[in-house]
Amino acid sequence: MDTYVAQAGQGREMAGTTADPTIDELDAAVSVFVRARPGLLKIANRILGNANEAEDVIQEAWLRWQGTDHALVLNPSALLRTTTVRLAINVVQSAWRRRESCASPWLPELVDKRVTPEAVVEQQDTVEHAVLLLMETLTPRQRAAYVLREGFGYPYGRISEILRLTVANARQQVSRAQERLDTDHCRQPVDSVAHRRLVQAFLAAAQSGDLAHLERVLSADADHRTE
Repeated sequence: MDTYVAQAGQGREMAGTTADPTIDELDAAVSVFVRARPGLLKIANRILGNANEAEDVIQEAWLRWQGTDHALVLNPSALLRTTTVRLAINVVQSAWRRRESCASPWLPELVDKRVTPEAVVEQQDTVEHAVLLLMETLTPRQRAAYVLREGFGYPYGRISEILRLTVANARQQVSRAQERLDTDHCRQPVDSVAHRRLVQAFLAAAQSGDLAHLERVLSADADHRTE
């Protein structure tokens, strides 16, 4: 915690802040971050599957937190979770671009760069249509593996654990899913309740970092209808 206090003071000096926070305010901000850190690290690890990259994301989240006007934050934990999710997904998407393999066109962009009410509605509508297409085209296992891999950058080892498959089978599910989407197979009927459940889980994972709920929804669907 002392390290964070020192870094916070240095960050304020480098930023040239004229109204420095009191020691109590600084301690409070550091305390909030230190308490949230284990959960933030878990979120980053889930998305990235790489401990070093996850640590880098947490460090960047800390820098963002330093530059925040804490008096305006109603829910610090929620803000820190959202920041961590977006930073981690940025890392994944950057890696895809470096491999000349951009994020799947079948899934909506998770990092919302706009904050207007219209943009929020547009994003939700995009997610609803994307999830509907996945449910119409893919089997439950294919859909689960594809969303975790292409939507959230999960490593295949983690996907195999969630869906109780071998790593080779997890890779095969993603490959089959991509083939189906590319060839536009016949559409199958979709249960409206199941569709709404997956949309809500997808949005919650993207916006608040609730990846555990998304994992449960996808796993339950895959178990309900096996191939």
